[in-house]
Amino acid sequence: MHGQPTGDHGGRDGRDGRDGRDDAFRAQAAVAGLGLPAGWRGRHRFTLLVPGFGAGHRFLAAWQAWRNDPARPQRLHVVALEARSPTPSELARAHALSPWPDGAAALRAHWPPAWNGLHSVDLDEGRVQLLLGFGEVGPLLRALDVQADALLLDDDPSIATLGSPAVPLLRTLARHLRVGATAVFGSEVPGVRDGLQAAGFELTEGPTDGGPGHAGWLRARLAPRRGRRPSAPRGHDGDAAAARSAIVLGAGLAGAWAARALVRQGWSVRVFDRHAAPAAEASGNPAGLFHATVHAGDGRHARWHRAAARRTALWLRPWIAAGALPGAVDGLLRLAPASLEHRDDHDDGAAWLARMRALDVPPELAEPLGPAAASARAGIPLARAGWWFPDGGWVDPGALVRHLLSAPAITFDGGTDVAALRRDGADWTLLDAAGRTLAITRTLVLANAADAARLWPAAAWPLDRSRGQIGTWSPALAAAHGAPRPRVPLAGDGYLIAHPDGALTAGATSSPGDADAARRSDDDEFNRRRLARLAGWAAAPLPDGARVGWRAQTPDRLPIVGPVPAALPGATPTAPLRAQAREPGLFVLSGFGGRGLTWGPLAAEVLAAWITGAPMPVEARLRDAVDPARWWVRAARLAPRGAG
Repeated sequence: MHGQPTGDHGGRDGRDGRDGRDDAFRAQAAVAGLGLPAGWRGRHRFTLLVPGFGAGHRFLAAWQAWRNDPARPQRLHVVALEARSPTPSELARAHALSPWPDGAAALRAHWPPAWNGLHSVDLDEGRVQLLLGFGEVGPLLRALDVQADALLLDDDPSIATLGSPAVPLLRTLARHLRVGATAVFGSEVPGVRDGLQAAGFELTEGPTDGGPGHAGWLRARLAPRRGRRPSAPRGHDGDAAAARSAIVLGAGLAGAWAARALVRQGWSVRVFDRHAAPAAEASGNPAGLFHATVHAGDGRHARWHRAAARRTALWLRPWIAAGALPGAVDGLLRLAPASLEHRDDHDDGAAWLARMRALDVPPELAEPLGPAAASARAGIPLARAGWWFPDGGWVDPGALVRHLLSAPAITFDGGTDVAALRRDGADWTLLDAAGRTLAITRTLVLANAADAARLWPAAAWPLDRSRGQIGTWSPALAAAHGAPRPRVPLAGDGYLIAHPDGALTAGATSSPGDADAARRSDDDEFNRRRLARLAGWAAAPLPDGARVGWRAQTPDRLPIVGPVPAALPGATPTAPLRAQAREPGLFVLSGFGGRGLTWGPLAAEVLAAWITGAPMPVEARLRDAVDPARWWVRAARLAPRGAG
């Protein structure tokens, strides 16, 4: 799951004990060789691909050039890959005499965990976004979804191992560049001169200065002479501010995160909701959990949850610490189900613990604990083993939604019930029940849970609507009956959250297809029993508060994120997923089920990448796993031949 790639990567970017000054000078020369900062003038966003991060000198040089340029683009994206994550001490050593000490310190302060995969790092208040990938560089490069404006390929050992001759590597790189992108290549990369023409590059001028003690750079431009392999259809926000606006339907967690993610990319957003206030439905619960998950096979669900939970923790931790939100990011315990824990061990769950430790999960992600260690973490006696998620926690969802919507570039239009949609050329018209026009937009996001399927039934998403009821024990009731007060949230057979004021929230029931909005006493009893099993509260009374809401969830238990598949003449459901036709300007963010707090930030950032053309923050397989067209393609594959 997190095994580190092997190999010798210690002789560059200052990791062998050098102070890194030569690498910094070479990085400056590379950025100048790309024609920066002149090359990004007049652009809203600029994306640089660096398939060899090292200790980050090339990133720091580009960041400093961006900072120094008063005519810089609003957003700078750098996508960088590295076979092995440098340790904090290696980074500190490499940055010891960096000409950019402030940037180097900020990079180290935001350094992601060492497990393999893609990590998003936000700097300069989100205006500089580093997408950093750890692992085997070849597979990572193939998994990227990015259309970069410039490429910097140095004489890097981790890149050279991708193969010689360089043609396959250069062709892979070319697929991640826009036509006309500029590139500089370390002239020592084996076969690079011979491979450039075959991969669609043309040399633009002779070698440039490579810095003290280094060979020069080769400069090139991507100018393919024949058609390129098609990639997933992506938007592009252009350079005109008028084009960077959208309407989002739904003011719950999905809609609020969607709006915030678009604002983060420099857009303005109007959020419509049929209720007068935001978070009026399931997102208005008093408390909810977020955490990663662990699966033995580390498949797409586990990878999606892992990436999503980290993004949530990164977003929420500073807001909660500043007092902007009720909640905590102090860890979460997910207890093993009793039926699994004691399947072959009736005493202390030792067999379950041994199986979980064998999964070799990085402790920064999760740690299996026996009952005694779990009890120590929780501060109350617990009878079962479980997983400790250090980045897990709880938050007030309604307060989070309101905080997200408070961004200056977001306008909330409450009490606006959109009854129908109409496509008028490149625009989308929103209509009320009487057929009157409410608004017109070029970009529309359906983030209104199961109602998204009603507004655009042609998409035929298999969204289930499930009723849930939670229970709340007031501070007085909890104290009167000696309620346990765990220091961290508990999950497993239900969940338990202890509020700072002494109240408890626990739940929740799940009743698919149930439209009853009334509180039910049998659901109160169900939540009481769950709480008693989870925390050992034998004297638990019925809750004195409850709330009913509905969750929209999919059969594969993953969200629906991205462009809506086209219900147009000529649309071909049998085409590969990435070649599916899409409704221009129509997007969806739904199917969160009970995972809205965990999934919200990452899912919204994936959506924003679809819309704006920013680098996709997840690998291509995870993007495909949440694609709104996935059911069309699956159905076409399963259909009998000749059926039509």
